[in-house]
Amino acid sequence: MSKWQRFRYQPCLPLGKDGRRVTGSPSHIDLSRKAASEGMVLLKNEETALPLRKGDRVALFGKGSADYVKGGGGSGDVTCAYVRNLCDGMRLKEKEGKVQVFGKLSEFYEQNVRKQLEAGAEPGMTVEPELPEALLQEAREHADTAIITICRFSGEGWDRRTIVNKDDPYRLDPTEQRMFDLSAKIFPDGDFYLTDAEKELVRRVTALFPKVIAVLNVGGMVDSEWFRNDDRIQGALLAWQGGMEGGLAMADVLTGDVNPSGHLTDTFAKELDDYPSTAGFHKSTAYVDYEEDIYVGYRYFETIPGKKERVNYPFGYGLSYSEFVMMPTFASFTEEGGGQILLSVKITNISQIPGKAVAQVYAQIPQGKLGKPFRTLVAFGKTELLGAGEAQQLDLTFPISRMASYDDTGKVQKSAWLLEAGTYRFYVGNDVRDNSRIPFEWTLDQTRILEQERPKCVPHRLSRRMLADGSFEALQTDEEERPETELDSPVPKGTLPAPTEDRNARQRSFLEQLDPHLGGHRILLDDVADGSHTLDELIDQLTLDELIHLLGGQPNRGVANTFGFGNLEQYGVPNVMTADGPAGVRFWPQCGVNTTAFPCATALACTWDTELIAQVGEAAALEAKENNIGVWLAPAINIHRSPLCGRNFEYWSEDPLVAGRCAGALVHGVQSQKIGTSLKHFCCNNKETNRKNSDSRVSERALREIYLKGFELIVKHEQPYTIMTSYNKMNGIHTSENQELLTGILRGEWGFQGMVTTDWWTNGEHYLEAKAGNDLKMGAGFPERVREAYDRGLISKDEIRADARRILATILKFE
Repeated sequence: MSKWQRFRYQPCLPLGKDGRRVTGSPSHIDLSRKAASEGMVLLKNEETALPLRKGDRVALFGKGSADYVKGGGGSGDVTCAYVRNLCDGMRLKEKEGKVQVFGKLSEFYEQNVRKQLEAGAEPGMTVEPELPEALLQEAREHADTAIITICRFSGEGWDRRTIVNKDDPYRLDPTEQRMFDLSAKIFPDGDFYLTDAEKELVRRVTALFPKVIAVLNVGGMVDSEWFRNDDRIQGALLAWQGGMEGGLAMADVLTGDVNPSGHLTDTFAKELDDYPSTAGFHKSTAYVDYEEDIYVGYRYFETIPGKKERVNYPFGYGLSYSEFVMMPTFASFTEEGGGQILLSVKITNISQIPGKAVAQVYAQIPQGKLGKPFRTLVAFGKTELLGAGEAQQLDLTFPISRMASYDDTGKVQKSAWLLEAGTYRFYVGNDVRDNSRIPFEWTLDQTRILEQERPKCVPHRLSRRMLADGSFEALQTDEEERPETELDSPVPKGTLPAPTEDRNARQRSFLEQLDPHLGGHRILLDDVADGSHTLDELIDQLTLDELIHLLGGQPNRGVANTFGFGNLEQYGVPNVMTADGPAGVRFWPQCGVNTTAFPCATALACTWDTELIAQVGEAAALEAKENNIGVWLAPAINIHRSPLCGRNFEYWSEDPLVAGRCAGALVHGVQSQKIGTSLKHFCCNNKETNRKNSDSRVSERALREIYLKGFELIVKHEQPYTIMTSYNKMNGIHTSENQELLTGILRGEWGFQGMVTTDWWTNGEHYLEAKAGNDLKMGAGFPERVREAYDRGLISKDEIRADARRILATILKFE
């Protein structure tokens, strides 16, 4: 197949063996099920309640056993052929002779959920029905073990608890308002906690059954207090949202066909108010103050005095049916590559059950003048499946820069990445608390400056931030904000048009005005691809209007729903299509293409298995390629700053190293197939309420150490084809218009070589975005406004040309 043939002609050519399609194929669905089971976290297992034993009599309680949530909503949804719930999974195990299931109870929940959905309820947003007492008693007669399933659903554009005051000028759009109203009705206290109906179900079941297992089908952090210290609930499985076969994967783990090896990538606190972000999350719809600074997640709970006691399950926690011993065997430091530390760990399975273990390495960094978290994750690795008595050595290497701090106020050296003098100690184990000291120390006699930068993206209205002792220090504030030199008739904020046929017609009209006849002297993109001409030679031919045309999204083709880019056929530039992610390649149902729904990002992260995640990336890339898609709009790696964020299911962790390494593996897998990724949402998109205008106010230190660090890791190691800016403002400026962020940090400091795109239908001004280095405006651009800005001297041709060049250079990467 010739280069760009799929983009130009949209052929329906399968990529599988013997002419079979790979999209939604059995092998990809099997991979989804495997990834789901490996990401599940066993939180509690008293009296060896799990795995279920052969012949155990089981009753499935809770509408969640039937109303299974495969993933989140919005752009993170996936159109797939079917989903399998826990009832399906346990019936399969019954057929295999492993357990006995009380079918009448399962039928009750399935029929009730079906009726609610037929009446207009949303999947995952049904209500817990009242269980008839007679059916409860009958269940007890037929079963000894009760499994209670709790499910939660969230989506794009609304948070898990949204508060909008009646006097607030911000208003949700109709879709967001509908989901907000529905969530508020079902979960008056927010969906972090159990509803009254769920509490009553738990009370009745635990009073009657000798063994009770809790299963959580959720996309983010939820309350664990209700089962953590309740002796009547012996087991708890955090099953996450496991994709289309998550119900089967749950049954695999519950019955022991799969030994759980997932570990938490978030801290599970006792109450929602224990998270430092909760108090100010809904203080205003116009802004969010990141006052906790670098003390996010375990960095907060393990460091701030008195907060360790407020944790039910610490970061990194996860049980297994096996038992392992970890023993450090070797450690060394070398100055190569700027300084590297190697720690070798031998892991032995001392039980009779085959299983996998995760080794997590934490550093204790000297407090110095800047203050540091008590522990910082610096490396991790996962073993292969180890049989009884088998051992494996993991060699875990990390750069000393992973322990560096950024001094944004000049306490040591302003605007520098540095390592303060002192002794650096290391610990290895199962989580941030269950670990052992490694007999190796690294000592600095004097502070080492690793990189000297200059201030960028400095906050002007963040008045204070937290210190390591729990107190706050004042930050300088002022009223400075970059003046937005908009045109006399600016694009009204919040009123950018949705994709329409009129818009597509206008783009076609523009193309028809350009010379459609390719003269023999004209250099084509194909000539650049074969090396006969340079990209600059091609660009030199383009008129200003042709350059501006490249800076906006292009009409859909084939089964694509999220538009394309390029589309300058008179120069051989194809129209490259995009598709949503990140839990699978997403097409609208009316397209008739069912893809594979993989587990949500949080579930994948909890595998701590970068090789497995890369396999998921490869599979998703093949499904994109088979359907003539060039860029899969994934992964999303924003930090789990608060449990309330509605899109946490799309994000990976509260820790930037986990997010960077795991999502980086996904990027690696996708781009190994010459399909592009779009790393998003750059940056600080940690709240959905008023997401297109809310200002994330964050210190430069927290920005660089926490909220940008995952992006930096992936850019430097994987060079994603594209990066997507976020909707929100960051320190007073829309990220898509932020030159210090895009040109200064992303390209200048990190060396990013790819293309930057906006999120779809941002409130940013197109020419300001282009001027900042945001190359492409999606889903469509505003060429007339960019041209007017040029005519008025507000943007130069060189700036426009630079954006267009990066877009064309990206297209050259595709096959």
